[in-house]
Amino acid sequence: MLVRENTKTMTNLLKKITFMIETRVFNTTKKPSLERKTNLINFLYEHLQEYGDPISDIEKAVNYALKETISFGGFILVSYLENIIVGVVVVDKTGMKDFIPENILVYIATHKDYRGQGIGKKLVQKTIDLAEGNIALHVEPQNPARSLYKKMGFNSKYVEMRFKRNN
Repeated sequence: MLVRENTKTMTNLLKKITFMIETRVFNTTKKPSLERKTNLINFLYEHLQEYGDPISDIEKAVNYALKETISFGGFILVSYLENIIVGVVVVDKTGMKDFIPENILVYIATHKDYRGQGIGKKLVQKTIDLAEGNIALHVEPQNPARSLYKKMGFNSKYVEMRFKRNN
């Protein structure tokens, strides 16, 4: 009986936590302050863990979404729990349509201490709601978030291959 009560209490706590989360949208017309931008870049660098990229690449994707470089723009979602960042999404517009999706979900990460609480699911749903057109994302085969993406309607259409120049 104690296990059932603890499970019930934990479920109620998780519902309360996700209810208390505030998600802000940043884009080409509503940009984050330099401090917020730095914080979200650092958050992604830390919480993407083994699925991440160099901080300079993360910054480029953020700048692209905010149109701070020549780009088609995009948007960034940042979820906060009492001023603590608990999730971030970066979506860049591709400038294409049909054969290449209009959007690419470049980065999504949840705080390592808050995983498994529905934050990622809410961020993916908000991304789907906000993006105009189709969305692509790249995910490693062993990434546990892959099952979430499938549940949310993403499918594996292609295996991506890249040619990387040695310069």
